[in-house]
Amino acid sequence: MKVAFVSGATRGIGRAIADRLHNAGYRVLYSGTRPERPADLPEDRDYIGCNIADGEQRKAAFAYISQHYGRLDVLVNNAGVAPLVRQDILQMTEESFDRVLDINLKGTMFMCQLAANYMLSQKEHWEDSPRIVNIGSISAYTSSTARGEYCISKAGLGMVTQLLADRLAAEGIPVFEVRPGIIATDMTEKVHDKYAKLIEDGLLPIPRFGEPDDVAKMVEACCSGLLDYAAGQILNADGGFSLRRL
Repeated sequence: MKVAFVSGATRGIGRAIADRLHNAGYRVLYSGTRPERPADLPEDRDYIGCNIADGEQRKAAFAYISQHYGRLDVLVNNAGVAPLVRQDILQMTEESFDRVLDINLKGTMFMCQLAANYMLSQKEHWEDSPRIVNIGSISAYTSSTARGEYCISKAGLGMVTQLLADRLAAEGIPVFEVRPGIIATDMTEKVHDKYAKLIEDGLLPIPRFGEPDDVAKMVEACCSGLLDYAAGQILNADGGFSLRRL
C-alpha cells in the first residue's frame, strides 16, 4: 500500500487532504504539533506528532516512516501558521517573523529535503513515481500589509517548490504547489465578515468561500499521476481570484 505523510493534518485543509488520500487508498500518516493522538482521529488512521520547525522532530518523523513503513510515496507539506497578532508591517516584530518563517518556509524546505533524499534512497523499490505537494497561498503574490510575515513565507515557498521541482524532475519525483485562496478554516474565521463582504462585492468569479475539500481535490489530482508531465506547476484553489479581473 502506498504511504502518504501529511503535515498539519489535525484540522482544516490538512485534515481534508489526509482524509481524501486515505479514501483514495493511501496509508496516511497524519501529523500535527501535538505529541498526543487527536481524540477525533479514527482508530484506523496513523498519527505522529511533529513540529516541522524543529529539526530533530523532522528527523524523528522520517526515522519513524523508515522504521514503520519502509517507503514514502507522497509528502504533503500543509503545516503552516498565521501571525499570532496581525500588525502593520511597520510594527511587525522579529519574533513573529521568525516564528512564521521557521514553520512555513524553513520547516517546509527541510521536510522536502528529507523526503526527497529518502524517496531517492528507495528508488529501486518504486512502483510508481513518488510526489511532493506543497500547500502555498494566494498570499504568495497578494499583499496583506497586516500580516507581511505570512506573505513573505508563502512567496518564499513558491521558490522552494520551483527549486525542488527543477532538481527532482529528472529523478522522477514531480513537485507541485497548491495555492488556496479564501478557504473556510480556523485561520480565516477571525476575518470572516471582511472576506464575506469582499466575496459579496464580486472579488471572486466563483462567489463563495472555498472549502477544505476544494483544496484536497487538487492535492489528490497531483498525487494521481495524471499531472506528472506538468511538474512544478501551481494549482490555484482560489475561486478564480488569480484571474485578476476588472
